Amino acid sequence: MKKIFNLFDFSQKVDYKTEVLAGLTVALALIPEAVAFALIAGLSPLTGLYAAFVMGLITSIFGGRPGMISGATGAVAVVIVALAISHGPEYVFATVVLAGLIQVLAGVLRLGKLIRLVPHSVIFGFVNGLAIIIFMSQLDQFKTPNAAGELEWMTGTPLYTYLGLVLTAILIIWLLPKLTKVVPATLVAILVVFGIVASLGIDTRTVGDIASIKGGFPPFHIPMVPFNLDTIMLIFPYAAIMAGVGLIESLLTLNIIDEITETRGSGNKECVAQGGANILSGFFSGMGGCAMLGQSLINVSSGARARLSGIVAAVSLLIFIMFGSSVIELLPMAALTGLMIMVAVGTFEWASLRTFRRMPKSDILVMVLVTGVTVVLHNLALAVLIGVIISALVFAWDNAKRIRARKRVDEEGVKHYEIYGPLFFGSVQAFNDKFDVLNDPEEVVIDFSESRIVDMSGIEAVNKLTERYHKQGKKLHLRHLSSDCRALLNKADAIIEVNILEDPTYKVVVDKV
Repeated sequence: MKKIFNLFDFSQKVDYKTEVLAGLTVALALIPEAVAFALIAGLSPLTGLYAAFVMGLITSIFGGRPGMISGATGAVAVVIVALAISHGPEYVFATVVLAGLIQVLAGVLRLGKLIRLVPHSVIFGFVNGLAIIIFMSQLDQFKTPNAAGELEWMTGTPLYTYLGLVLTAILIIWLLPKLTKVVPATLVAILVVFGIVASLGIDTRTVGDIASIKGGFPPFHIPMVPFNLDTIMLIFPYAAIMAGVGLIESLLTLNIIDEITETRGSGNKECVAQGGANILSGFFSGMGGCAMLGQSLINVSSGARARLSGIVAAVSLLIFIMFGSSVIELLPMAALTGLMIMVAVGTFEWASLRTFRRMPKSDILVMVLVTGVTVVLHNLALAVLIGVIISALVFAWDNAKRIRARKRVDEEGVKHYEIYGPLFFGSVQAFNDKFDVLNDPEEVVIDFSESRIVDMSGIEAVNKLTERYHKQGKKLHLRHLSSDCRALLNKADAIIEVNILEDPTYKVVVDKV
């Protein structure tokens, strides 16, 4: 029974005070983020808050990584903004449900392991880009609307006041952990800045100035869209991109939290949880979302390690929405700005800068490129995809140069070619250049014991080589080929010397049966 319903590890030692305080801190940090991302997506603030509650609760209970926080995110907002503007929120809700189904399918098919294909340089670039985005988004808090409604930088007393409050929050978050870790420094910073503003009557921007967060329990709502093929054709591209972005960001966040906590989460379980959360989010008037690196780092840095903190954060957020909105709307934005700036500083992989002289130039290029695409386009999926493709091409090029052939002629006059290195599309040309078909003796042996044929291009190269020897009337033996390779060669029976005891059994990637 424990194996089937292993949602909570009851053998884990839980610090309840730390978990609850961390959850409250995360809940306060979720509010401005959820509101801001909903506005970016062209939706009402409550759609972002409802998404943060549903996503946070479901993934905290069922997710594959205790301590990780999910909610409405900027990456998802950027994907759905065009659909929200052109077709309205109902189509967005339907898209979120479809994206959730795709994510559940990815988890059921155990595709979470594909995150292993993301190189460390790409993760560095992704994290650094996200840190820069988080920092830059906070600069907008130093702007205020003018008479024409356009945002312009603060000046004079309002700027100095806001800057002073932000620096106060930053100093508390930086210094307090050096003195004591009894309470989360982030929560203390928020409460201290709130106390300063309230006691001195300082006129500064609050959460309520951005938007009202007052609402009820998320209403169950079936998206009011036509259930036909045209609707699916319209929303599927958005849903597929949203699902991909959500899984990439969630699985990368999972890996980062794994490294910080020195534990291991389950990627496939997280995929299913993210998908289920998005399905419910779409049915409960939410904009959907994924894992949030910033809030997850706040949670973990506050000492949280169990599922309780995420549950507390989600439930607290709902309580704030339903009953405590009037108090939460009084929180100074300066405190939350200082908190998010420190999150950005903590998120940035400063160690990656020190490795510039020691890392290969290709890895440095990938890291900088992924960071740039993330910052400029705010498209995390595209940035990671570009990084993975470039890394794969560099890997293929490096391996293409590693194929070698050791040649010798034995006492019977038979020439032996011993191949070293992988034979695939990138190394085919170098492989062909190793052979002297016209001048070779009547009998030739090609030994693949130290090589492996990886794909169809390698098979085709061997096939053409055997035809060249066959046309010259020369006998060719191919040793140590897998059964896959032998089956795919056109004239296998006539040219292959089969060694059942030593031939390997690996599979070859092909595009035909």
